[in-house]
Amino acid sequence: MISSTVHAAHAPAIAGTDTSRNTLDPIAEAYVHLSLEIGEHEPGYIDAYYGPQEWARQARQSPRALAELRTAAEALLKQVSAVDEAGLDPLEVRRKRLLAAQLVAARTRMAMLAGEALPFEQEAEGLYALRPVLKPRTAYDPALQRLEAQFPGTGPLWQRVDAFASTTAIPADRLQAVMHASIEECKRRTLAHIALPKDEKFSLELVTGQPWSGYNWYKGDATSLIQINTDLPVLMSRAVDLGCHEGYPGHHVLNLLLEQRLSKQRGWIEFTVYPLYSPMSLIAEGSANFGIELAFPGNEKETFERDVLYPLAGLDPALAARDARLQQARSELAGARLTIARDYLDHRIDRAEAVRLAQHYQLLSPQRAEQSIAFTDKYRSYVINYGLGQELVRAHVDAAGATAPARWAAMERILSEPTLPSDLMPGPSGR
Repeated sequence: MISSTVHAAHAPAIAGTDTSRNTLDPIAEAYVHLSLEIGEHEPGYIDAYYGPQEWARQARQSPRALAELRTAAEALLKQVSAVDEAGLDPLEVRRKRLLAAQLVAARTRMAMLAGEALPFEQEAEGLYALRPVLKPRTAYDPALQRLEAQFPGTGPLWQRVDAFASTTAIPADRLQAVMHASIEECKRRTLAHIALPKDEKFSLELVTGQPWSGYNWYKGDATSLIQINTDLPVLMSRAVDLGCHEGYPGHHVLNLLLEQRLSKQRGWIEFTVYPLYSPMSLIAEGSANFGIELAFPGNEKETFERDVLYPLAGLDPALAARDARLQQARSELAGARLTIARDYLDHRIDRAEAVRLAQHYQLLSPQRAEQSIAFTDKYRSYVINYGLGQELVRAHVDAAGATAPARWAAMERILSEPTLPSDLMPGPSGR
């Protein structure tokens, strides 16, 4: 679903050098047109768009052929590479570099649409500006062994874990209330550190028939639609996670800050379009995942679940402590999902083996393992954005200091400035 919300008039730039306006702005405008037209060749390529309505209409009515778009992307890459950074201020330098990386991602995605098969690492690097270095599956065996002690018994470990997890499933008739309470608490904690527009808002929908567990559809004007997939029962451990990830300080906050501070205030038109398969997604997913532990440090998530959400769901609050230990152990296994995805997409294993391994290493029921691999079928190397993105954001925020103000200030910069994965790495290229 491509969402498009129109500004009555695009705000003029109120900050930036003449060099930026004269050299980057035309490239950025051409990039937006390019992205919208790619979206006509691949439904779902555009995750959000809230620029001029006429541009979207033009893309729908007369999109260029894929070969022509690939040529145009190469020309834009040459143009942006030729821009002299000496005439730009530091934020504009980052604008230029992100624009170049977004164009590399567009080039990579169009090559894939044209039928080119890329190895997992090359695909991920081209799309998300980060080459993943993954551990072998055996690296996760010690974590499984520790869980064996927590869930003793016979049969596969995933069955024992799933049997317990099913006791934390939120009843369908309580899910709306639990999700609203979770999102509102995530919002309250975010507002304590990040100022948001007074008119920002979201709506919540429960949906079915999707390969994902939750999705934020940003509509522009500080408004989001948050959808929660109910194909399978939603477990209590997911309520706060989805509230933070899709809402506050996750996707909703990132999108509205980029809109407010870069699109509207600076007039940087490229931030009115969000291609899903691009470096912006690594930052978006990584910050949304890290936002959970930033908003609920230590055992605060467990406490909130026990004292508020479990009673609201009509579940036994005594389950909260054991579930928190399970989620901590599961976090140690998160990287196995990426290794399985790589081996599956590079045809080292078939789909049946990928599902089996997802059950074994992600401790999933057959139905949830199928959903996990269905996500990989659809989104391919996109899976790196969650774990590797989270690691980058966590390390960057940790380096900012131990106090809550310092950590939230670092997070706010990530969410509201042109940010590449390299900006979060230590050293000359990072911040």
